[in-house]
Amino acid sequence: MSTTLQKTPTGAAARPGSKPKRHYGTHIFLSVMAVMWLIPLGWSLYTALRPVAATNEHGYFSFAGPFNFDNFIQAWNQGGFAKYFWNSVIITVPAVILTLLLASMMAFAVSRVSWKFNITLLIMFTAGNLLPPQVLAAPLFEMMKHFEVPYSVSDSGNMLNTYIAVIAVDTAFQIGFCTFVLSNYMKALSPDLTEAALVDGAGIWRQYWEIIMPLCRPAFAALGTLEVIFIYNDFFWPLLFIQSGDRLPITTAINNLQGQFFNDYNLLAAGAVITVIPTLIIYLVLQRQFVAGLTLGSSKG
Repeated sequence: MSTTLQKTPTGAAARPGSKPKRHYGTHIFLSVMAVMWLIPLGWSLYTALRPVAATNEHGYFSFAGPFNFDNFIQAWNQGGFAKYFWNSVIITVPAVILTLLLASMMAFAVSRVSWKFNITLLIMFTAGNLLPPQVLAAPLFEMMKHFEVPYSVSDSGNMLNTYIAVIAVDTAFQIGFCTFVLSNYMKALSPDLTEAALVDGAGIWRQYWEIIMPLCRPAFAALGTLEVIFIYNDFFWPLLFIQSGDRLPITTAINNLQGQFFNDYNLLAAGAVITVIPTLIIYLVLQRQFVAGLTLGSSKG
């Protein structure tokens, strides 16, 4: 009786009924990395649930004492998180929408349209991400300071102390990364789609908006999730451009929980956990689309 050999995905012969090779090393490495990433978050949550009196009595590296949500309630009221969270929404939502819209236009131009400077522009957009944003802090501050606008737009007469300045800078620094990702994704789409539309009389705008954009929804979901996290967690630019305390985003609200002579680290931990909750909810809601956007097209040659 002859035995039929089967081919594995790598091309090697395998006997029928043989089990696939398990990558134990990869699994162990990923498990260790996951635990290392979860320990700070878990410890912050554990600290936030303990009263400061129990921590002072038993120490931070102890498991004794009661657990309650008093620190969260006090942090929410003392830090004014409701107002600061709304400020973060005002900054994050327009910045993410503008970033994805402008990046998709640029990605379409450099990936689906054959012209002289498409590769050059793509390299320029990508190279912009290699420059540390803090290097441009002083020039951008001076530019916003001397950019005069009507007092109906800004109470300072310039771009400082406005949401527009933060939105513009966040969009400018994120658009290069999104252009690079979207251009690679659009290149993987079949060129027959736009060629057939061109034969039918569809212009560039119609090809972009009605054909390519709907096919990029998984990529938009993945990038949208990342951009919400990046811009929502941004601390540097709002603190640089906004001087009015009632317009700062939620990432700066933790400063309101610090005392002059004493810091309640349990209260600070509760405030840090509160700031994490919105991004965690967004990731959990868009988790399937996020993973699909990262893996779709990975098997294409």
